[in-house]
Amino acid sequence: MLHLAENLRKYRLVKDLTQEDVASYLNITPQSVSKWERGETYPDITLLPALANIFETSIDLLIGMDEVRSADARLQIHAKANDHLRSNQFDMAEKVYRDALLIYPNKPGMILGLAGVLALQGQTEEAIALTEKGLPLSQNEKQKATLRATLCFLYAKIGQNDRAAKLASELPHTRESREVIYPLIVSANHSDSFDENIRTLILGEDV
Repeated sequence: MLHLAENLRKYRLVKDLTQEDVASYLNITPQSVSKWERGETYPDITLLPALANIFETSIDLLIGMDEVRSADARLQIHAKANDHLRSNQFDMAEKVYRDALLIYPNKPGMILGLAGVLALQGQTEEAIALTEKGLPLSQNEKQKATLRATLCFLYAKIGQNDRAAKLASELPHTRESREVIYPLIVSANHSDSFDENIRTLILGEDV
């Protein structure tokens, strides 16, 4: 049930209760509570109101609906921004992400989403700053690979060729790899070439 296992443990610890305490309240075995918290089994749905009452929370919060709704909202933001990008409405995509960052200021997806849009618009300095901020926070490996490769070209655009080459040499063996990116950095000698490769990476066009 969504995030129930982790939330059962979290709320129990917040209330300073043991698994035995919860079991006693519900007239069940402590082993049952332990299995719930490990995600091996789930409590009967009829027990959810009692659990919410014990932890003084709502059923929605207990099963993690707040997190699901938040995740759905973020996916809709990315979808809206991507629609604008596909229509070359970069300013509209930028506004979507800037508005989103007012709500989700520390979400790496929003930070890196805005960084990508700014890179496409040639706002190189801010794109670099946001990418450097968002990369350590992100758990999305595909997004990180794309933005790391993009960052190589952004560094090259501002003349930081050593940083670009070093980062390119650390890229994995994928589409955004050192074998692909490094030669492009070395062979490119003007900003238009870098911009073309940035567009290719972020918009997903064929290299």
